[in-house]
Amino acid sequence: MSKLKGKVIGFGLTGSHCTYDEVFPVMEELVEMGAKVIPVLSYTVQKTDTRFGDAADHLKKIKEITGEEPIMTIPDAEPLGPKRPLDCMVIAPMTGNSTSKFANALTDSPVLMAAKATLRNGSPVVVAVSTNDALGLNGVNIMKLMATKNIYFVPLGQDHPYKKPNSLVADMTLIPETIEYAIQGIQLQPVLIERYQS
Repeated sequence: MSKLKGKVIGFGLTGSHCTYDEVFPVMEELVEMGAKVIPVLSYTVQKTDTRFGDAADHLKKIKEITGEEPIMTIPDAEPLGPKRPLDCMVIAPMTGNSTSKFANALTDSPVLMAAKATLRNGSPVVVAVSTNDALGLNGVNIMKLMATKNIYFVPLGQDHPYKKPNSLVADMTLIPETIEYAIQGIQLQPVLIERYQS
């Protein structure tokens, strides 16, 4: 039996559109494991069309996978604290922009409000970073989050160390295992992995 069967998991998506193809199968996997997955979307996810797909198509796919209406406003995300508590909140992908805001207590999107509400309950928040400046200006923010109680990282590594030396991306396939450990109060190890593929 899956350790996540019956768990209620918030699944926040932010604007690293190039990683959605890696993230959607993980959402499907969580549902297949018996978890109830509540999608929470940043405004960028809701409205931005890119070469990686249109926002409307992403929204449709998310609804089909989870069977749930996504949370799309800050007021709708706030009750995930007192009224609709989650067993775990995941943010995948977690952009550099959202990483910076989260580390500095800024709550200007539904995803960040859901994360704040979850921390308020003393429940875990799992982040799957995808940012080009993780080893640059955002490094201090990542370290701040790593040192914060109840925040756990999906193992991450450099995706293109020669073309993008400051970039780090989480291994999205490790999200379910990271959640299982986070619910027990444990960080999945190793956190830093080799991701690079030439």
